[in-house]
Amino acid sequence: MAEGTTMCDRKESGIRTAWKKPDQIGSYFVTEWKPLLAVTVSGLIYNIGLLAGPWFEGRLAQCLLDVFTGKKFFTDMLLLVCAYVAVIGFVQGARYIKRFYVRRFANDINRSMKQVLYGNLVHKSVGELEKEGAGSLLTKAVSDVDACVEGIRKFTTEIFDTGIALLAYAAMLLWYDWRLALLCLLFPPFSYLMAEKMKTVVERSNAAYKESAGRLNTATLDRAGNAVTYRIYGCEKQRSGMYEKQLDDYEKTAVRAGMQVVAMPPLYQVISMGSTVLILYFGSKNVLNSGWTVWNIAAFTTFLSCYGKLAVKSSKAAKLFNSVQKANVSWKRIRPLLTEPPEETEEKTAGAVSLKLDQAGGAYPGGKQIFDGLTISAKPGQIIGITGPVACGKSTLGKIFLGEVPYTGHVLLNGKELSEYSDRERRSMVGWQGHDPELLADSVRNNVALGEEQIDVGRELSRVCLDREVSEMENGIDTLVGSRGVRLSGGQQARTALARTLSHAKPLIVLDDPFAALDRNTEEEIFRELKAMSKDRIILLISHRLYLFGQMDQVIWMENGQTQTGTHEKMLQIVPEYANLCKVWKEGADHA
Repeated sequence: MAEGTTMCDRKESGIRTAWKKPDQIGSYFVTEWKPLLAVTVSGLIYNIGLLAGPWFEGRLAQCLLDVFTGKKFFTDMLLLVCAYVAVIGFVQGARYIKRFYVRRFANDINRSMKQVLYGNLVHKSVGELEKEGAGSLLTKAVSDVDACVEGIRKFTTEIFDTGIALLAYAAMLLWYDWRLALLCLLFPPFSYLMAEKMKTVVERSNAAYKESAGRLNTATLDRAGNAVTYRIYGCEKQRSGMYEKQLDDYEKTAVRAGMQVVAMPPLYQVISMGSTVLILYFGSKNVLNSGWTVWNIAAFTTFLSCYGKLAVKSSKAAKLFNSVQKANVSWKRIRPLLTEPPEETEEKTAGAVSLKLDQAGGAYPGGKQIFDGLTISAKPGQIIGITGPVACGKSTLGKIFLGEVPYTGHVLLNGKELSEYSDRERRSMVGWQGHDPELLADSVRNNVALGEEQIDVGRELSRVCLDREVSEMENGIDTLVGSRGVRLSGGQQARTALARTLSHAKPLIVLDDPFAALDRNTEEEIFRELKAMSKDRIILLISHRLYLFGQMDQVIWMENGQTQTGTHEKMLQIVPEYANLCKVWKEGADHA
C-alpha cells in the first residue's frame, strides 16, 4: 500500500470513471469501444459467414442428386462436406470470440454502473437513504443494474446475431429471386409490430415486479434483523404470514412480468414462418421453369433454408424488443442514481477551528422544527456537554455538523457558515461517532485504522479501555467483528467506534452517547483521554449520563424545542430539570 493511502481512498478511487454522463447509455458504449471493436469484427465474420450454411446445404442437396444420377461421385460429396465443416468451424470460432467480448463488455458496464451507483449512494444523507428504503435500494443496486446490463448485452449481441444476419439473409434471398423475396419479407414486420404493441404491457408488469422485489427485500431484511425480537415476543407466526403475503405477491408479479416475454416468441415465429407457403408454391414453379426465374434443386433448397433461418432470427428480433422494454424499466429506476459522483481528492485534516451558533435550529426536511434559538460559542480545548429528555433534538443537533440536517439561524466554523463549506471541506473539520457504531464486517484493526498503517491500533484501543479485552480475543486485533459488529458486546462496539473516531481526530468532534453501555470507572478513564486530546479541539458530547457534566466547559440543555446554555454551575441554578437529573445521577453513583 502506498504511504498515506487509506482503505477509504482506495474505495473512492474505484468509483471514478472516464464518463462525463454516466446517466446516458451511449457513454458506456463510447467508453468500452475496445471490446466493442472486437465484437464488431468477429460479429461481422460470424453473421456474414452464416450464409455459408444455406449455400452449402443447397450444394449438398444438388450434389446428392447428381451422385444418384451418376453425374458426380462420392468423393465430390466428401470434399464438399469437408469444406462445409471447415467453413462452419471458422465461423463458429468467430462466434466464440464475439460472445467472449460481448460478455466482457457487459461485465465492464455492470461493474462500472455499480461503482457509479455506489459512489452516489455513499454521498446521500442517512435521511435520504431511509426515505428510499433499504429493500428498494438493494433492488436498484443489484437487480436493476443486472437487468439493465442484460438488456444492453442482448441488444449488442442481437445487433449482429439478428440485425446483420437478417440483412445478410435478406440480401441472399433477393439475389436468388427478388420478387419472391419481397413477398416473403412482408410477414416478419407483423411480428415486430406485435412486439411494439406489447411495450406498455411489458413495462407496466415489470415495473410492478421491481416494486414487489423491493418490498420483499425490505421484508427479508426486517425478518432477519429482528428475528430474536419476533421470537421472544411470539410474533413469528404473524410475521411469517405477512412474509408469505410478500412472497405470493412477488411470485405473481414475477410470473406476469415474464409471461409476455416468454409466451410471445412462438407466436412471432409462426407469423414469420407464414411465408414458407409462398416459397413452396412459387419456388416449385421456379424449379419447373414456369416461375419468375429458373432454379435447380440447390437454389430451391438454399432459398428455403435461408428463409427458415431468417424467420427464426426475425422472431428473436421481436423477442429482443420485449427484452429491451423490460430493461428500460430498470434503467428508468436507476438513472437518477447514475449522476457523476462527486470527485474525491485527498484532504488533510484542517487546523483548529472556532465554533459559534447564533439562534440555530434544526428540523428534518419536510418535518416540524425540532429545536430553535441555540446560541453558544466554543473554542479549541473545550468540551461541551449536550443533554435533555429523550427525542428533544440532541442527535439532530449533532447531525447538523455532518450536513445531514438543514438548519436555521447561523452555524459558523471559523466565522464561515457551515452550509457554505463543501462536503470535502466539512469532512476535514468534523469527526463523528453516532449512537449506532456502524462497524464494518472486518477486523478490529481495520475498523479502527481504516487501512492507515501509521495508526497504532493498540494505542488507540488503550485510550478507550478496550486493549485488554481485544488481546484476549481469538485473533487479537485481527479478530473479525462480524456484520455491524455482531460478535462484540454493545460496550465493545461503542468503544471500537470511539477508537476509530479518536484515531482520525478532527478539529470538531461530535460524540453521540458514546458511554451508554459503559460502567462509570471506564467512562471516567476514557473521559480523561478526551480531556487530554481536546487541547486543540472542540468536543461536543451528547449524553444522558451526567456523572461527568461537572467537568464540562459548557452545557447545552434541550427540551420542548427550546435550548439553554451555560456552565454546569449556572445550569444547576436556572434549569430545575437539569439540577434534578444531576442529583439523581449523583445519588446513584453514591449508592454504587
